[in-house]
Amino acid sequence: MNWLTDRFPRLPFFIQLMRLDKPVGIYLLLWPTLSALWIAGDGHPSLSNLIIFVLGVILMRSAGCVINDYADRHVDAHVARTQNRPLAQKVVSPRQALILFACLCACAFMLVLFTNEFTIYLSFGGLLLASLYPFMKRYTHLPQVVLGAAFAWAVPMAFAAEQNQLPDVVWLLYIATLTWTVAYDTQYAMVDRTDDLRIGVKSTAILFAEADKTIIGVLQAFTLVSWLLIATEIAAGWPLYIAIAISGGFFIYHQKLIKNRQREACFKAFLNNHWVGACLFVGLLGHYLL
Repeated sequence: MNWLTDRFPRLPFFIQLMRLDKPVGIYLLLWPTLSALWIAGDGHPSLSNLIIFVLGVILMRSAGCVINDYADRHVDAHVARTQNRPLAQKVVSPRQALILFACLCACAFMLVLFTNEFTIYLSFGGLLLASLYPFMKRYTHLPQVVLGAAFAWAVPMAFAAEQNQLPDVVWLLYIATLTWTVAYDTQYAMVDRTDDLRIGVKSTAILFAEADKTIIGVLQAFTLVSWLLIATEIAAGWPLYIAIAISGGFFIYHQKLIKNRQREACFKAFLNNHWVGACLFVGLLGHYLL
């Protein structure tokens, strides 16, 4: 890595811009995508689709971070958590960020070309949602819902790639991913709530106000119920039900963390959601292995 930074001294700034140094966002997007592939492939997804979607997750999450920082380039310097981001520090120019975003999206689209026509058409919806999300916080208090819709879009794409159709279970998994994403991204927004109120950025954390913990709990409950319906739909065995129960335990832990709305604790709750996704995917693996 040292020889790379010696040759390309600005490389660390672009890595930071894509958040490759903070992979939790990749994991949060990856687990529902893998779950969709495994269900669509009845426990045996094609190797080619597995490679395409794993690489696609990395590329599109990176692209999402780049366009997010581009949209927030004028406000990040005023938020404690984001003031050291490359665009806020002006070590990367807005033009360079847009070029990087376009390159990442182009690479992701090239991967999709190796699937089928249905998946290619769906990919345009995913790109639109990913591009819209960063700008929604200027116009609505529900940008987290747009993010959830964008993250969950990998679910129908995975089914389209594996089955070339969208069975009913797709929408159960889509809803589970959407509600889970809104819940954990609201926890994330709680970290910045004071700064966002000061600079005029909107979020569900601001919209929910004193009801934030309750609504997060309701969203988490919807996530668990959706997964129970998924388990019923695929006639799942005990490993998935145990995974759902453990995920419920994680959600209770999150409620304890955000109880006093302290920044560090809310951020810790957000990060812990990675284990929820991992747990549910392992439960799926257990079901198909048995």
